Amino acid sequence: MRRWRAAAGLLFFCLASTARAQLIPAGTPVPHTALPPVVFINGYQFEGCPATFTGTFGIADQVLQANGEASLFFDTCSLASTASIEDLAAAFSTFLSGLKYTDGAPVQQVDVVAHSMGGLVLRCYLSGKQNSAGMFQPPAAIHIRKAVFLATPHFGTPIASLLPITKQVQEMSSGSAFLFGLATWNDATDDLRGVDAIAAAGNGGTGLLTSTAGFDDGVVPLTSAALRFYGPGRTRVLPYCHVSGGGLVSAFGLCPASAKGIADIDSASHESAQIIVSFFNGTNAWQSVGTAAENDPFLSVDGGLILGAVNFDDSSLNIDSALADAPGSSKMLGISPDGLAFTDLLPAGSLTLHATSPAMPHGSFILEGELTLPAGGTEAYTVTSGPHVIRVLPAAASVFPLSLAPRMLIAMYGSDLADQTAQATGGTLPTQLLTTQVLVNGSAIPLYYVSPTQVNALLPDSVSGLTQLTIQDGIGKYALTLHVDAAAPAIFTQDSSGTGPAAALDAHETLVTASNPLHPGDAVELYATGLGLTQPQNGLDYAVQQPTVTVEGLNCPVSFAGAAPGFIGLDQINCTIPAGATANASAPVVVTSGDRVSNTVTLAIQ
Repeated sequence: MRRWRAAAGLLFFCLASTARAQLIPAGTPVPHTALPPVVFINGYQFEGCPATFTGTFGIADQVLQANGEASLFFDTCSLASTASIEDLAAAFSTFLSGLKYTDGAPVQQVDVVAHSMGGLVLRCYLSGKQNSAGMFQPPAAIHIRKAVFLATPHFGTPIASLLPITKQVQEMSSGSAFLFGLATWNDATDDLRGVDAIAAAGNGGTGLLTSTAGFDDGVVPLTSAALRFYGPGRTRVLPYCHVSGGGLVSAFGLCPASAKGIADIDSASHESAQIIVSFFNGTNAWQSVGTAAENDPFLSVDGGLILGAVNFDDSSLNIDSALADAPGSSKMLGISPDGLAFTDLLPAGSLTLHATSPAMPHGSFILEGELTLPAGGTEAYTVTSGPHVIRVLPAAASVFPLSLAPRMLIAMYGSDLADQTAQATGGTLPTQLLTTQVLVNGSAIPLYYVSPTQVNALLPDSVSGLTQLTIQDGIGKYALTLHVDAAAPAIFTQDSSGTGPAAALDAHETLVTASNPLHPGDAVELYATGLGLTQPQNGLDYAVQQPTVTVEGLNCPVSFAGAAPGFIGLDQINCTIPAGATANASAPVVVTSGDRVSNTVTLAIQ
């Protein structure tokens, strides 16, 4: 009897634990936990609304509760089926702003798990994408710490192209203008505002979707679900289908009836659950779950492509045919109803792109471009008959996220940025002597170097937020948008690599090198760009937002940070090598301003 009562008590405890709400109901205060609360966003409900948390994510909330995390649910069924993904993103923003802890304090930061279309909702929120084409209003504070994308169709799904039954489905169609805009909103790409992110892509489909077994999850191809556009090493391939088998995906032969869904977490051992728990806990265990994209038989050698086109005057053009030429092979691209071209399973490497636009009075308009296609995901690219900017970076180094700052020296990289006769360098170049001009929000800015593949310039001190940059020369013009923060420090290096020995002087104004190292207690001058606005003080221009410096992870006390006297756009930071610094020929150095972190450079310390 005593044994029976003990067993009954254990059963009651288990039942009570199961019955206790694992998921925080909408509108209910969130308990304080060691880790941020986790918001789950579900995808499009092909089988109809309403939806439930368990219908997409299984017992993921229970798994996270055991890990000490609170779970919340943003349901994409909360808006009518006529809503766009942009509308859902606006609703998600309202959802986040309404979250409060049990003590009444607002929830300032969350982690996110997004399945399928839910990932596009998150990306729309981060970019501030609006329903009007080309309009973005990125939120100043994003409130997202980490994000896990599960089978998100970042570059569309063929199923949506076949069944464009709602606005949301149309936006998820392969080659849609929505996807291209989202992929190019900031500096011709999407950096997710620097949110720490990873993706899980499934390969458990039958291959009926893409005619290639092992290349899809029954709904989304691997190249579409991958986060290659964000960075390498961020995508894991798992042996799952888009959803668990037995429903429509099995009825149409896209996944086996016995298939497991990539988001349908049934235990802590589910591979998606392992990835989520590890990533949010800050461990590297997720890097051993599934297969790295770099080792996948398709993603290791192939890529996808979504192609847009603009005329020499930067006006948009519809594409009616497109061909990708690679050494020894060529492939015709599909054309979407939005006039963009797209394809998957292109061999990575050098491509020559040929696109034609609908016939004009003088015949079809032909555009060409050269692209080095990376393996592991899908690339968004624009072909144009005029100049083409691939990326705009701080002149000192590439930094992540892709942010610039007022007063920053920038470098534009691309093709046909100037006529060969217009090449020049040194000082501020008289615009009347050049055919190349760079405009920021419609106003010309000073140029310091001009060539067909690179133009260096100075951003004005009046820019902030989303900013339009236009380059124009004797061939035509090309525009793109850039995100400008209060500061975005980038340190100059001696070899211009952005990662080597810093361009730094010691107290004797001598270059710091391995043969002229620093010592603990020595003063050092670092040279950078991107400290942002300055204010005069004692005859110097100090950065309004003062940075910090670390050497070997130790604080390097800053005595001055601001504009380098006598040099436009160049910043100078003086600090003292900490007493605890150890002898190191390549001691790592980092500058931080606000929430923006510089490239890592080195100093020789003895």
